[in-house]
Amino acid sequence: MELMRPLRVAVVSRGPDTELLVANPVELSGKGRPLVFHDITHALKMLNTCIFSAEIRRRRIGDREFEVYRILLGEGEELPVPKIKLEEGVWNKLMGWE
Repeated sequence: MELMRPLRVAVVSRGPDTELLVANPVELSGKGRPLVFHDITHALKMLNTCIFSAEIRRRRIGDREFEVYRILLGEGEELPVPKIKLEEGVWNKLMGWE
């Protein structure tokens, strides 16, 4: 599964707010990928989606360590594009397909 989907992207609703969650595996050397946050913000800009706040943390899931990017998209605002378009746009940018 790891080779097919090396990172995970999801848009979730938490009450009136909408969050974008991106989980990126940390390399075995312990280094993350420094341009992930830049790529996420660039993809959101291209989709005319505003960022209200963001945080980055490391989490251990099973035997792997991930950098988890949690981005609050506006505060109680309606999204300018469907959730699936946000997920696809961010995924494509992170994979270098856009």
